[in-house]
Parts: sequence; structure tokens; C-alpha cells
Amino acid sequence: MFRRYLHDIIIAVEAILANKLKSILTALGIIFGVAAVISMLAIGQGAQKEILDQIKLVGVNNIIIEPIIDQSSSSSSEEGKKESKKFSNGLNLLDVQAIREVIPTVKAVSSEIQLNSFVQHNQVRRPTVLMGVSPSYFTLFNLSIDRGNLFNSLHEETGQAVCVIGSNVASILFPAENPLDQFVKVGHNWLRVIGILDQRDVMVASSSAGLGISNTNDEIFIPSKTMLIRYLNRAIANRKRGEVSTNIQMFGGMGRGMMMAQTITTGSDQGTTENVNYNQLDKVVVQVHETQELKTTTEIMTRMLMRRHNGVADFKITVPELLLKQEQRAKDIFNIVLGAIASISLIVGGIGIMNIMLASVMERIREIGTRQAIGASRKDIIVQFLSESTLISIVGGLIGVVLGIILSRLITQFADIKTIVKPFSVLIAFGVSAAVGIIFGYLPAKRASEHDPVESLRAS
Repeated sequence: MFRRYLHDIIIAVEAILANKLKSILTALGIIFGVAAVISMLAIGQGAQKEILDQIKLVGVNNIIIEPIIDQSSSSSSEEGKKESKKFSNGLNLLDVQAIREVIPTVKAVSSEIQLNSFVQHNQVRRPTVLMGVSPSYFTLFNLSIDRGNLFNSLHEETGQAVCVIGSNVASILFPAENPLDQFVKVGHNWLRVIGILDQRDVMVASSSAGLGISNTNDEIFIPSKTMLIRYLNRAIANRKRGEVSTNIQMFGGMGRGMMMAQTITTGSDQGTTENVNYNQLDKVVVQVHETQELKTTTEIMTRMLMRRHNGVADFKITVPELLLKQEQRAKDIFNIVLGAIASISLIVGGIGIMNIMLASVMERIREIGTRQAIGASRKDIIVQFLSESTLISIVGGLIGVVLGIILSRLITQFADIKTIVKPFSVLIAFGVSAAVGIIFGYLPAKRASEHDPVESLRAS
């Protein structure tokens, strides 16, 4: 039985080889259809990988709280005038403490203060970004240490002059020596290097500045209280000129003298209000235990911070993961549309195969009659013509796979769109092409087997 059907397949191969041009034209629809499906799926996989990379960079289940400094637009309305009379301490360490202690869904919290400065070691001096952060910051953003150690809660509580530097900073300042336990001068203060971060790929970060992604390779990290004591504490300046804040409790036991020594007065007794950044912190990063807790935690934090800030909406809360997932859903819909459009070409290719095979049946009616006259059954005729359409689809599918992979690479190279060709995508495209050959080839094969042998032999 197998040998009999093998003979039918061999006849189908001979028929394809005898009509090379017609077979190639028949397979074109399948070739371009498979190539289009693979390239579209590759674009979709690339977009998904890019989103996942961004989620890793911003941290999983993170919520970002940032101050709103410019509120001049709201002060023009009556509501803005009423709100401007209220006093807010701004985003500060007490907010961080309250979030950590009050909200049960919170896993970790980190404060963040950013300062543009210069770092110097020996004769090398370059601009840098100094980041005052909590020890939990590195866990929140999935930052790992290459050499040395990260600073801990003791460094944070006592405001020690220690730092962790990015890989680029280490390579520039210490090209031929070990940076650990060396001192670098940042601004007017000397900091001891206790750790160097791993090199991190931040190519994706360029399109995600609004999500809190930064180039950690070029940054220097110090404890947040070290930043507030030795560099920058905006919370001690009130929004009105000539007034000073008496919120000494923000620093706990750090000393009233130190706080007042850092007090800033802006002169002028006119009492005019201007947009001054009175926030102690530039950012607070909050991580929850589970993704489904993001929305609830955001609502609770909003209400709590509004109460703590005396009803002044001087902050904004962003959930990067939800924004990225919304973006991913939009891209998924777009990729589904592209995939559907590409799949249409496979269907068109299948219809082309069916039309060519129906025409082939009419052209080879005497051949069909001769085979039936010498003993070929209806099954033999079906296997012969079904084999032709299937073989054309399979060969066209293989060519389409190669073309699709090449097309995906060209898209990445010339259009700067990340593409990923996965084996699953190739199997789907190839499997569909084979199925198209079988489905659309069955009708012509069945039509050929139903011809009466006598009528077929009489046909001229």
C-alpha cells in the first residue's frame, strides 16, 4: 500500500518538475505569505521583548512618586488661590517613613535626590549625576554589584561619606587601579568608594526617560541622608522669600544647629510667592508585593499624601509597569492587525494553488483517464494531485521561511525596529503553508478522481 502511494507521489514530483515555471508562479503566494507572517511575528516579539526589558529597568511592581514644582497654572483660578494659601512640606523623608509603616501592601520604599555635580580623582575631572538613595534602591531597580559592597542602613542612618559608582565612572577615574576604598571628590566633599555597579545595557532607556529609567553606568550613588547633610536639602527653605522653615523634625536627631546652619533665606521682604522647589526629595520609589496591588496601593497613597500635604496636590504618582503594559497591549493589537493582513496573502496563495490545480486537472484529463484505465483507483488520483499541491506549498513555505528571516534582519538593520524570530513563529507559518496546500488542493484532487475514465480518454 505504501509503495503504491509512493508511486503516486513520484508522479506528482515529475509533474511539478515538468512544469517548473507554473509551479514557481503557483508557489509565489505561499512564499510571500510565509515571509510576511514571519516578519510580522518577529516585529511583535521584538516589541514584547523591548517592553519586558523596560519593565526590568524600571523595576517590577514599582510606583514612582514625583513632586510637581510648577503650580503657577493652578493659581490663576479661585481654587488655585485657595490652595496656594495652604502650606505643604513637600515630598520628604517623613512621607517615605509613613508609606513604609502604614501601607501593608508595600514591600520596599526608596527615596531619591538628584544633583548635577563634578567628580574628581587625581587629575581627572568630569561631570556626573550624584544620586542620594536608600539602600533598597538597588533592589527596586534590579542593580547588581560588580565589586565591593552596597551601602547599608547604618551608612544611611549616620549619613556616612561613602559611595557606589557606576561602571563608566570607575573605568574613567580608575583606568589602571582598583577603585575600592579610594576617595573621590564630588563637589566640595570627599567620598569613599565602597562598591562598583555592574555594567548595564541602557539602550532601551533612551525612549523611557519619563518612566524613571536613567543611565546608572554614569552615576554616583550615596545614602540619601548623606546627600541631605552634606550637599542639598531644599526642605529648609520656605516658598516665601524671607521666611525659613522650622521643620527641624524632618531630620530627627541630626541636630538643630546643623539644620539652621544650612538654612537658606532668599532676601526681599516683599512677601511675593514664586515657584521654588521646596521638596526635600526628587522622587520616591515604592514597590508592592503583587502586581494586582498596584492600583489599590496607588489610591491609598494618593489619599494619604494629600492628607499629609494639607490638601495641596503638589505631587504626581506614576505606575510604569501599567503604562508599559498598556503600551504593550496597543502594540499587540497593531501586531495582530499586521499578522492578519499578512495571513491574507497565505489565503490568497492557497486560492491561487486551487485555481492552478483545477486548470491542471482540465489540461491533464487524458492522463487521468489513462491512469484509471490501467488500474489506478480514485484514491491514487487524489493522492497524486493532493501531493502536487502539498509539495508546492511545502517548498514555497521553506523558501518563505528563509525570506522571512532575511526580511526580519533587514527591518532591524535599516528601520531600527527590534525583531526576534522564534522557532514557534517559523513552525506556525510553515505549518499553515502546508495546511493551505492540503486544504486548497483537496477540491481539485477530488474533482480529478471523479472523472469517468471513458469520457477522459475520449477528450481530445
